[in-house]
Amino acid sequence: MLNQFLNSIADAGRDLWQRRSGNGRRSPDALRGLCDDLLSTRGEASGIAVARDVARTYDTLDETDRLALFRILNDEFAADADAINAAADAYRDGGDLDTFLALARSVEPPRQEFFRRLNMAPGGTRTIVSMRAHLLGLLRDHPELKAVDADLRHLLGSWFNRGFLTLERIDWHTPADILERLIQYEAVHRMDGWDDLRRRLDRDRRCFAFFHPALPGEPLIFVEVALVNGLATSVQPLLDRSGEPDDPVGADTAIFYSISNCQEGLAGISFGNFLIKQVVHELARELPGLKVFSTLSPIPGLRRWLAEQADLTEPEREAAGRLDNPDWQHNEALAQAVRPVLMRLCARYLVDAKRGDRPADPVARFHLGNGARLEQINWMGDSSANGIAQSAGMLCNYLYDLKTIERNHEAYANSGRVTVSSQVKKLLG
Repeated sequence: MLNQFLNSIADAGRDLWQRRSGNGRRSPDALRGLCDDLLSTRGEASGIAVARDVARTYDTLDETDRLALFRILNDEFAADADAINAAADAYRDGGDLDTFLALARSVEPPRQEFFRRLNMAPGGTRTIVSMRAHLLGLLRDHPELKAVDADLRHLLGSWFNRGFLTLERIDWHTPADILERLIQYEAVHRMDGWDDLRRRLDRDRRCFAFFHPALPGEPLIFVEVALVNGLATSVQPLLDRSGEPDDPVGADTAIFYSISNCQEGLAGISFGNFLIKQVVHELARELPGLKVFSTLSPIPGLRRWLAEQADLTEPEREAAGRLDNPDWQHNEALAQAVRPVLMRLCARYLVDAKRGDRPADPVARFHLGNGARLEQINWMGDSSANGIAQSAGMLCNYLYDLKTIERNHEAYANSGRVTVSSQVKKLLG
């Protein structure tokens, strides 16, 4: 309804705008002029009309034209260094509210206002999220565009603040278009069609997602949960479509076995910490018998880290080298020979390997930063081809203990301390 309303305003403003501008510019080469128009337009109707023109034109651009647009935004819609210096001098001399506000205005690049006005277009938020996804794909080869990404991340971080998000449970009665997106977006354990999805939404499973009103029908992030007894150590039984569902009322443990971010353009804008904690409270309220809340998590960087280590002992190097043998996991003698060494190396990777002062593993950073405890490392927790390639088949459990979450989070945030169980400590020696 909002998009219909905005389109009606844009239609009313289009004729007015075209009479004023004398043309109906749409080509990629004219986008620079449309950007100027968007920033200079003052009327509401004509402003929405121009914003819609810019959004529609952007949708027609190929990668070369998108790169040209981002370069224009980077070079010609940046903050004015001379204006910043003058405003800083005035604030240094005056130090009053007026000079402070003038300084604040001077440091904001005009491209931020460009994005804000583009957001007025019907579906404008979706366009801007897509723009950032395209920009992220260009940054590796064009790092000079990082300033544009910083502005987009700043704006999207505000627009997708937790206060604007709604948590919804996904079940078999959820609209089909959303269910199709779950199959498409699943990033941890690929879904093989509707039968696979049906099992993951059965009575002993739960699925929750965050939504935003500006992206109706589009999940931002979703989590899949298995309701079981005891700490799950392998993901294959949880994914088995032939298994009979259990009675969730008798479950004592909730296993978060897959968390998938759905929108590439919102990368780096964290929703997962709020999602996990809110789902824990939702499940505890629905099923009071649940006493344990844990993940069954991948260890995506382990094999890469092993390959990069130059200071391994000879036994460690030999064990890591044996992973290069095809189908090593099917050789029982070989698998048992390397198991204790690889388990110890995995614990070292999760606890001691750092990126800056935080764990090198991205999944570890996420859960430990949320206040979880590294509870257990599971040998052959994921025997799929992807699990073997990522982490020699190992998975780990991060335990969310409601009594210690905040304490663990504070210790991690303030000092980078990784909270681990006694079992993991034994692996570390």
